[in-house]
Amino acid sequence: MTRSATIVWFRLDLRLEDNPALTAALERGGAVIPVFIWAPSDEEPWAPGAASNWWLAQSLRRLAESLEAKGSRLVVRRGGVLETLRALIRDTGASAIHWNRRYEPRVVERDGIVEQALRRDGVEVGTFNAALLFEPREIATKVGGPFKVFTPFYNACLRMPPSAKPRRAPRDVPAPSRWPRSDAVASLGLEPKVEWAAGIRASWTPGEKGAARALKHLLDDVVEGYPAGRDRPGIEGTSRLSPHLHFGEIGPRAVWSTVKAYAGVDARGALARGGEAFLRQLVWREFAHHLLFHFPHTSDRPLRPEFERFPWRRDAKALSAWQKGRTGYPMVDAGMRQLWTTGWMHNRVRMIAASFLVKDLLLPWQEGARWFWDTLVDADLANNTMGWQWTAGCGADAAPYFRVFNPVAQGERYDPEGEYVRRHVPELSALPARFVHAPWRAPAGTLYAAAVGIGESYPRPIVDHGAARTAALAAYGRIKKNR
Repeated sequence: MTRSATIVWFRLDLRLEDNPALTAALERGGAVIPVFIWAPSDEEPWAPGAASNWWLAQSLRRLAESLEAKGSRLVVRRGGVLETLRALIRDTGASAIHWNRRYEPRVVERDGIVEQALRRDGVEVGTFNAALLFEPREIATKVGGPFKVFTPFYNACLRMPPSAKPRRAPRDVPAPSRWPRSDAVASLGLEPKVEWAAGIRASWTPGEKGAARALKHLLDDVVEGYPAGRDRPGIEGTSRLSPHLHFGEIGPRAVWSTVKAYAGVDARGALARGGEAFLRQLVWREFAHHLLFHFPHTSDRPLRPEFERFPWRRDAKALSAWQKGRTGYPMVDAGMRQLWTTGWMHNRVRMIAASFLVKDLLLPWQEGARWFWDTLVDADLANNTMGWQWTAGCGADAAPYFRVFNPVAQGERYDPEGEYVRRHVPELSALPARFVHAPWRAPAGTLYAAAVGIGESYPRPIVDHGAARTAALAAYGRIKKNR
């Protein structure tokens, strides 16, 4: 007897290789109906931002092409998830729905409601893990609680049994005798009406093939020098896999197993050739999801409750200067302009730019998280939340509040010749390296020769870093004293 069809509901798992929900549907037998449902209102207040939407549109098109090559197609719908799935069941006669789990608080809540309702309808529901190496519930302290410090979390992950071997993409995907109606990706309104994505388009190749190329680039050009190179924004020293991982165009199991096989082990039995340093960063991603899953309020509120009373300032002019890369601090401005142009910012510079917002300007970390959310192509709620709370000193395993990044010293250390600043702040490109991170210190003749006018072609610093650091530490001292 032929099995009735299975609907595979694609979300942030836009790939055919190592996709557990798709694999299980194929093993069940019968036709498989791949579906994507656009329901951003279900994810408010953290519905995807503009840069994420651009990427999603490209990735959906690539997924549709991959499915067509396997004899299938992607059915696209918009609307409430439960209502849409029920309509698809009526249209197709499907008796099972499979999906891969997500871990954002609103999505977890929504998916639980959907699953219960479908089971009451008599639908067979299967959910799977495609996004993480380990489920957030699987990793626990000795007393059974969640971790708040990375190193013991990392060690606990290393003690876990190895993840299952990644599965290859299927040779074909059985189609139903009749396809349900599908909307066009263009009808979802994901792409800008006014062209602003040219820089993003030139910088990225969304989709499963783009992810595979990024992984190859990691092995060929990055991982061996990763321990030192990852902190140098002027060179290609990072993997740039983050948006591909976020949209599930490649899975963490595939990345982990590939890097581990490439790196091999040294005489101590540790991963060699930069492999250990890179895979540690992959576990930081796991830690971010662990934290958000167990502390769902942290997307909007600090984990450390004393920071609810932090005396943040409100200054729209300063916030705008930071967003536009016009703070007068070249390393900060280069990062913010790279973000606006390419939809991405180097991780070292993310820390510098974030520290400047929350400690030099004393503006709320939530303002920064919102801006990154709208402008990053790799905007991931767990990673974004952890990163901003770490910088602000109010999260798990947070940087001590007195660690205030000096944007000039950081620039001189990690961009010593100024390649990164010159690339993204071209009005400073002719300055000598000794002044490129602090142009206001350059002699008048040097500025004239480089065609730099402080306060004209390039802004003066909007705050004095030394005075701002003192004010930030005083603000922290007040909430610490009142705990």
